[in-house]
Amino acid sequence: MNTHELVYLVFGVVVVLALVFDLGLLSKKNKTMTIKQAMLQTFFWVGLAFAFFAFLWFEGSALAAENGSRSVAAAAALPLEFLSAYLMEWSLSIDNIFVFILIFNAFQVKPQYYPRVLLIGILMAIGFRIVFITLGVALVAKFSWLLYLFGAFLVYTGYTMFTADGDEQFNPRESKIYRFLKKFLPLVEHDGNGKYVYKENGRPVYTTLFVVVILLAAIDLVFALDSIPAVMGISKDPLIIYTSNIFAVLGLRSLFFLLRGAVSKFDYLQQGIAIVLVFIGVKMLGEHWIAQWIPKTTMVGISLGIIVLCISGSIFYSMVMNKKGTPAEVQDSSVS
Repeated sequence: MNTHELVYLVFGVVVVLALVFDLGLLSKKNKTMTIKQAMLQTFFWVGLAFAFFAFLWFEGSALAAENGSRSVAAAAALPLEFLSAYLMEWSLSIDNIFVFILIFNAFQVKPQYYPRVLLIGILMAIGFRIVFITLGVALVAKFSWLLYLFGAFLVYTGYTMFTADGDEQFNPRESKIYRFLKKFLPLVEHDGNGKYVYKENGRPVYTTLFVVVILLAAIDLVFALDSIPAVMGISKDPLIIYTSNIFAVLGLRSLFFLLRGAVSKFDYLQQGIAIVLVFIGVKMLGEHWIAQWIPKTTMVGISLGIIVLCISGSIFYSMVMNKKGTPAEVQDSSVS
């Protein structure tokens, strides 16, 4: 067993044990999660990611050797790439939460059903992301020019995100996904007392909870169209792409409960993320020339610094400005 296989094994065991712990001890059926519980679980997931970062740092020399390099700089690059990619994904996860709030409110999900619905949606999202990442890595390995396409896409996405009208609001009931479900499945306009599917007049019908789970997984996959190319702009190692994505997604549920009352205060987070996406896109487009002037480890450090500066700066600026970016009806219903 080589070091890469060992790291994958450790990652898999840690994720499985963490999910069992989460399902068995931290999550009780039809129980609302308090702010304190959400904070503790957020610390748990973030701490787990940083513990994995420390493990990567410890195994850095062996991983670098397997990648064809024995330099100290190369050994330090992989864990720094993981940290940069994880912070990128984590910040994008915060941006997801506003959409999640809109989905829950649109289908009037009761707070006691939030934890389980989020958990099932996130587990589905992890499965979709694994497929999406595997496909993306395979395509890039065969057609390296796709990285330039991804770079251009990130620049365009970052620009449109930066200039987007903050008053525009996603309506889950008008989405193509909901229309598709409504066209092909018998849906009912209630939660079935916590059920996702049940039989009515001898045939299965699907409740609003089922619809919300599908929408959560599908919306996360849409966000992955931005985040996964962004991570590929930070690292091309599948190990970094898989682990950073999954660790960030695993912490989404606790982050939702921690921030759902405060997400409206982060009005400028979108602009901070947009700047990061443009930076990574430009870096992907100019990687061939940048590599001739700046060593890889130095570039990874620069990327990490820009990600931290833009995300923390946009959150801090949002809090200072204290603008009301979330519609009043969303704030009211999320507090109730």
